[in-house]
Amino acid sequence: MHPDALRPQLEAVITRRALHVLFQPILDLVHGRIFGYEALIRGPSDSPLHAPDALFRAATLLDRLPELDAACIQAILAMAVELRLTGQLFVNVSPGSLLHGDLSAEAMLDWLRWHDMDPGQVVLELTESMPGFEYASLRETVQRLRGIGLGIALDDLGEGSSSLRLWSEIKPSYVKLDKHFVAGIHQDPHKVHFVRSIQQLAENAAAQVIAEGLEQASELRLVRELGIRYGQGYLIGRPAALPARVPSADALRCLEDCSIAVMPGTTRRMPGQVRAEKLLIAAPSVAPSTPSETVLELMLKHPDLHAIAVVDDGVPIGIIDRPAMLNRFIRLYSRELFGRQPCRTLMDPEPVVVDKTTLIQELSELVVRKGKQAFTGGFVITDAGRYLGLGSGFDLMREMTELQIIAARYANPLTGLPGNVPIQEHAERLLTARVPFVIAYADLDQFKPYNDVYGFRQGDEIIRLTARLLTEYCDPQLDFVGHLGGDDFIVLFQSPDWELRCQSMLERFDTERLAHFTEAHRGAGGYVSEDRRGNLQHHELVTMSIGAVQIEPLVFQHFQEVTQAATAAKRVAKRQAGSQLFVDRRRLPPGRKVAPTGDA
Repeated sequence: MHPDALRPQLEAVITRRALHVLFQPILDLVHGRIFGYEALIRGPSDSPLHAPDALFRAATLLDRLPELDAACIQAILAMAVELRLTGQLFVNVSPGSLLHGDLSAEAMLDWLRWHDMDPGQVVLELTESMPGFEYASLRETVQRLRGIGLGIALDDLGEGSSSLRLWSEIKPSYVKLDKHFVAGIHQDPHKVHFVRSIQQLAENAAAQVIAEGLEQASELRLVRELGIRYGQGYLIGRPAALPARVPSADALRCLEDCSIAVMPGTTRRMPGQVRAEKLLIAAPSVAPSTPSETVLELMLKHPDLHAIAVVDDGVPIGIIDRPAMLNRFIRLYSRELFGRQPCRTLMDPEPVVVDKTTLIQELSELVVRKGKQAFTGGFVITDAGRYLGLGSGFDLMREMTELQIIAARYANPLTGLPGNVPIQEHAERLLTARVPFVIAYADLDQFKPYNDVYGFRQGDEIIRLTARLLTEYCDPQLDFVGHLGGDDFIVLFQSPDWELRCQSMLERFDTERLAHFTEAHRGAGGYVSEDRRGNLQHHELVTMSIGAVQIEPLVFQHFQEVTQAATAAKRVAKRQAGSQLFVDRRRLPPGRKVAPTGDA
């Protein structure tokens, strides 16, 4: 439908405030109570403007967004007072609307007084739905709003290209993390590292992060462990005209659960050195005498171009980033005033310039040292001093994140399971959090003779079988499966039914191992081969032994103590015939290392 056809309906919505207000709870993940609510707007139910996207899109196209935002805020305040909502009230508003007279600090204060509401209860969520606003004016407006007591939040961080710039300009008290980075975070190491980086930025900027889109307990558990203070999503409560006053039972159960999340891993091998050339973007350049309006037209022609290099006789001497250029020309009569000026007047004369062979770790340090201007404008890549192209701060951050992910986890090349370093890291996280868990050490019996008779390739298949069964019988959100190497595996259980899981693993192993032996060997229950001294000896079919130790808080304080106890328990299990689980149920005082001798 053409926007003009919606003009009468939009006019009616604004003038009559024909708006439906829903509220979605925001949960304090530390104290387990409702911290506040986000107000969500719907148009009339029998109108094409019912959906919020359609409503606000029409208002934007018809140049009525500030008036709609004003009507929404007044409707929200009235409904919040009627419902006697407590806690913080988060209200969405476009930055562009704040620059309009209808949403001045004075008007806001009048509405709050009319409804007898404390300004400190209201938090304005700024979206970047209207790019191109003037940051200087926005900063002044936000400062006036803060002066009357209103809080400021940045909505949907990470969704748009300028959200980091907006963050640095308005310095919000709250940053709402876009649901894209929360959904499935327990299965995506990239999202984990991104969210961890945002949390660290927020701590440095004295801001609190609110994770949107929480729908699974595993997502809530992980973001809480990453230090995120607040959460919002269907798991906590759905938007409603009569909102929930307490979190959902599922959310409360998750908060009461003291288990530690299993961080998603990666099976990629460690990479070689990555150099700046990998980040190269082939981009046009301009001469220092090029008119500024020509550079502007070049940017408009290439909307994905984040900057343009200024090059003099093949040598880069400056860089012009897109925000700086657009900010210069957004004002009235800007083209007439600045269009004919040479672009050297707009450039950063000291850009980050690196050779294509520069390691990206070194490049990252240069960009950080330069500051946010280098992140926004990027950097120049050269070949023997001659201009080659550009690189972006976003691509650099993505590549550095990838390297950090790979470097943080070492995977066994045969099974893809985490190796020694990740095993120790997860165990130490459990110990530090004082969370009770069980360490199970799984080892194959009679494995060397099997390799001698059937060969290493078949031996690898038995190892893969073991890895698959261990993984299948573990809860991926609670239990950590690692491969020490060879036929040695470690499982760090938080599942309460861990003992049943271990017994099931052994039963399945005894069944599925048979496919890896010849019919004659299955019938005989083993085979004859040389032992370590070269003597012929009958060997049983391969079995699995598991030694398990229950680790209680404060009983074991160091990873080495845990592994020593698990190794001792595994030795006892191996002394018993067949596939066996031995559980050392004793509680050892700190520092005491006594090998278990039975299932006590």
